Amino acid sequence: MNDRFSEELFLTNETGKMLYHKYAEHMPIIDYHCHLQPVEIAENKEFEDLGEMWLRGDHYKWRCMRTFGIDEKYITGDASYYEKYMKFAEILPQLVGNPIYIWCALELKRYFDIDEPLTAANAQEIYDRTKKLITEKHMTRRWCMEHSNVRLVSTTEDPIDDLRYHKVLNEEKMFTRVITAFRPDKAMFCANADFAAYLAKLSAAAEQPIDSFAEMLTALEKRLQYFQQITGTTVSDDGIPYFNWADYTPAEVEGIFAKARSGGKLTQHEIDQYQSAFLFEMARIYNRNHYVMQLHIGTYLDANTSHVKSVGQSTGFDCCDDAAPVKGVGELLNNLTTLLLGISCGALYFIRKDYPAPKASKLDGVVNAVLIVFALFYGVMGVWGLIRMVG
Repeated sequence: MNDRFSEELFLTNETGKMLYHKYAEHMPIIDYHCHLQPVEIAENKEFEDLGEMWLRGDHYKWRCMRTFGIDEKYITGDASYYEKYMKFAEILPQLVGNPIYIWCALELKRYFDIDEPLTAANAQEIYDRTKKLITEKHMTRRWCMEHSNVRLVSTTEDPIDDLRYHKVLNEEKMFTRVITAFRPDKAMFCANADFAAYLAKLSAAAEQPIDSFAEMLTALEKRLQYFQQITGTTVSDDGIPYFNWADYTPAEVEGIFAKARSGGKLTQHEIDQYQSAFLFEMARIYNRNHYVMQLHIGTYLDANTSHVKSVGQSTGFDCCDDAAPVKGVGELLNNLTTLLLGISCGALYFIRKDYPAPKASKLDGVVNAVLIVFALFYGVMGVWGLIRMVG
């Protein structure tokens, strides 16, 4: 039995092997959604060890470690990266079938030429080998991107971000171009307790007052144009944990905005109306500024609120959700067609619960049908938009 990892794992026939090796293998990676931090790319510090490479900020691995009962000390706590790595190595063999297992195997193979599976038994040996190579090759985040032929990568920032590290990166001639994705979620979550405080920050960043929904949109467009000016980006990232289309009038939305800003309690229908108006109007803004609109659907944020308070947001306590009705998203797309197909391009993807492999359900057919229709309808425009993003 061969227990060595092979990159041919999913190439199960000759046609697949031919297509991959002849056409795909040497193509550049265009990564328009990632979790890299621009400060870490800018600083370009050499990794301490494999523990830092894998566990410094990967909340997917953190979530897995919590699932197996590993103490938080070895996840986000004060344990050394070596100690964290050794704890992770103990559970990795049990992640077979999970994408994380494949990612780790690929990285060991491509960066360190290690094709044996990592286990608790050989964790020390692999740690020593990888640490030696990290030092010899001066492995950094930039090194990893260049070694993987990543020609463009997009981080994700809030509209109020000053993009200071992107400015630094733009002054350097790097193999990988670094842009940012415009993520205005906090302006959409009108029922959040910090909505008014966020509007004050957005007002300061845009250098204009925000006393209405219309003025908020103007401020967001200013910041979007700033993002484009600094990094040349043409991509957004709109997170949608839940969405249900609700018809609205401009007057109703202004009333809801005023109520939310003053701390009033909103009904679910009012939230639906506001978010419908927000996404529709943001699509118009993206269109006239030549942005690709990504709809990031199906995120269940802060599932463990007590741990989020102690560890922080985006640290592995988010998960997949099925509460965003297909019909609601469909109504948004349908209403966007009233712009006379003026939306230049879009990208739609659902967060699916695909580990372990899911059982077939009636919902699969509906979701796939929506994705197929969307791909056919917007495919040509979407490809053109991504080409513009790279260029």
